[in-house]
Amino acid sequence: MIDNLILGFDTALTASTLFYCFIGVSIGMFIGVLPGVGPLAAISMLLPMTYYIGATDALVMLAGIYYGAQYGGSVASILLRLPGTASSAVVCLDGYEMTKNGRAGAALFLSAAASFIGGSIGILLMAALAAPLADFALRFGSQEYFMLMALGLVAASTLSEGSAVRGLAMVVLGVALGLVGLDLTSGTMRFVYGQFELMDGVSLVASAMGLFGLSEILANIGRSERGVPTARITLRSMMPTRRDIRDSLPAVLRGSAIGSFFGALPGTGSTIASFFSYASEKKLARNRAQMGQGAVEGVSGPEAANNAAAQTAFIPTLTLGVPGDAVMALLLGAMIVHGVTPGPQMLTNTPEIFWGLVASFWLGNLILLVFNIPMIGLWVAMLRIPYRWLYPAILVLIVIGTYSVRYSLFDVWQLLAFGLLGYVLRILHFPTAPLVLGLVLGPLMEENFRRSLMLSDGSFTTFVERPISAVMVVIVIAILLAQIVLPLVRVLRRDPAKPAEES
Repeated sequence: MIDNLILGFDTALTASTLFYCFIGVSIGMFIGVLPGVGPLAAISMLLPMTYYIGATDALVMLAGIYYGAQYGGSVASILLRLPGTASSAVVCLDGYEMTKNGRAGAALFLSAAASFIGGSIGILLMAALAAPLADFALRFGSQEYFMLMALGLVAASTLSEGSAVRGLAMVVLGVALGLVGLDLTSGTMRFVYGQFELMDGVSLVASAMGLFGLSEILANIGRSERGVPTARITLRSMMPTRRDIRDSLPAVLRGSAIGSFFGALPGTGSTIASFFSYASEKKLARNRAQMGQGAVEGVSGPEAANNAAAQTAFIPTLTLGVPGDAVMALLLGAMIVHGVTPGPQMLTNTPEIFWGLVASFWLGNLILLVFNIPMIGLWVAMLRIPYRWLYPAILVLIVIGTYSVRYSLFDVWQLLAFGLLGYVLRILHFPTAPLVLGLVLGPLMEENFRRSLMLSDGSFTTFVERPISAVMVVIVIAILLAQIVLPLVRVLRRDPAKPAEES
């Protein structure tokens, strides 16, 4: 592992990679501070720009946006009770109470320190587990890869927040959209309906920008302006006390462990990790009686979990080629565009990209720690940007970015269609992230599915004849059955004598 990390830092410390790492984490921090934008929209907007730079620099920048947003999301949560990202929502509970008690500076400092420690632990775990996971994955055939992707899609759509049925419906829609274009075997066109621009399939850039960028703008039209903090935050006011540090350290270690576990599981990620960490602190913290009233553990624990999960989320994406959420799906698409094959072969074919990316994570977290504290005044000033100026600028960037990929107006029409689709899905409370997962993994699943059937002369039993594939079949069936059985159990356990609102 030491030799691999030396190779990684040798790649990550080049001038261009350091520059793009700094750009990525700075944009991510800015996006995280501004409520209502989010890393998905930012990554989808900048995805076209990465086509003109090297693969390593592109992936380093896009990844920096993702984990940089985790840092920035806590700023608005603590100062304004407005979470910049979903995963920082729980920090509002105690962070904003600390602000009301005149301790905003200490809360911001503790959140930055906890984020750095949690992220560093997650990076170490990723570096330690990457090679063994990749060696194990080298035993996989097409059957195992198909079932692994199916498991990732089912888990991501059913274990995450919201309706499992709606999540599965979005996965199916995404996989169906992935069938558009040239058939992999025969070369015939499928579902293009005379639009030859669809020969290469549905545009990932247009779909991502539409679903996460344009739909966000449509949903926030007429949104009321937010207030901004008036109290000045000085460097002296940011210094925590010894008691703050003593109380925070156990919470940081617990949060890092929780975040590292949940980050590696498809469909869970940073949001569930941070809420689970907060629930744990309410049971285990030294000051658990003060949770919700400005306890430092309510800030440090979830922030550590948040960033540890953001780092370990890269483990299945890089080592197995299976993204756990929409952000990882976009990064997987960026790798494929740059000719990089994610999965176990990545460690042997392009080790400098893999380990350079891992090393850049730690450098990016260090940059965020060093620059986050002095620049808090700037982040607070950015909260004063009115929505009526912010969203038109984002709309222009989205349209230009989509058009610049192939200089095609058809892609702009795709952007509009997916933007309207994303807006309608938002109104109907359908999740859009599983749709992107299905769109990215659909063609890969089809390829491995058809190869498996060709090798077995069309026999579907090939997926249960191989031990690893058979285990994953059982897990998929168990997850689907759980979504049917558990609601029935809850209904049967209800007391019919109780009023409906109580039950």
